[in-house]
Amino acid sequence: MSLILALIRRDLMLSIRQGGGAGTALGFFLTVVVLLPIGIGPDQALLARIAPGALWIALLLSVLLSADRIFQQDYEDGSLDIMTMGPVPFEMVALAKAVAHWLSTSLPLAIAAPILGFLVNLEAAAVLPLTLAMALGSIALSFLASIGAAVTVGLRRGGLLVSVLVLPLYVPVLIFGLSASDPGAAPGLTFAALLILAAIALVSLVLSPLAAAAALRAYLR
Repeated sequence: MSLILALIRRDLMLSIRQGGGAGTALGFFLTVVVLLPIGIGPDQALLARIAPGALWIALLLSVLLSADRIFQQDYEDGSLDIMTMGPVPFEMVALAKAVAHWLSTSLPLAIAAPILGFLVNLEAAAVLPLTLAMALGSIALSFLASIGAAVTVGLRRGGLLVSVLVLPLYVPVLIFGLSASDPGAAPGLTFAALLILAAIALVSLVLSPLAAAAALRAYLR
């Protein structure tokens, strides 16, 4: 367990020092949120209606933008080859790197999105459900992204292929995330959507490290 925590801490420190993936994702997210009201116009009612969907799509695309970096650096410097021979099961290595991506990129964006929602006229009643839904959904986003990152780890332009592979997997997260974020929906429907979103996050938490580790092993042979 200590080795896994050390790996997560290492990836977090590298993310803070380099700032490439997380900084790019945050910059893209801010750009979308700032430019959207300019493109839509001064219709405040329209902005309020589309605000949850716009924030979810901005979150989804921002996570995708940094997904290819989950394993890329370790592949390029040879660390992945060493990890396959280490004492930690490779599935746990994939889990640790997905957790590090979630902590450094997805979770900060999920927390910042409702706060920045005032730029798109987000209703006050939607802030809490949107925060809960995005916190859960961001887990699935990072872990599903790790599968695409593992499949494309050795490709020069893997970022585009990651998007093509992962976007279909993101559709259920987006659908139930929006349902859980709707302040006008019945409380029972919102709670049910939140439970389904939590189930998707748990399934991705269990299955994604297995799939990512299998893809990495196949590529490193």
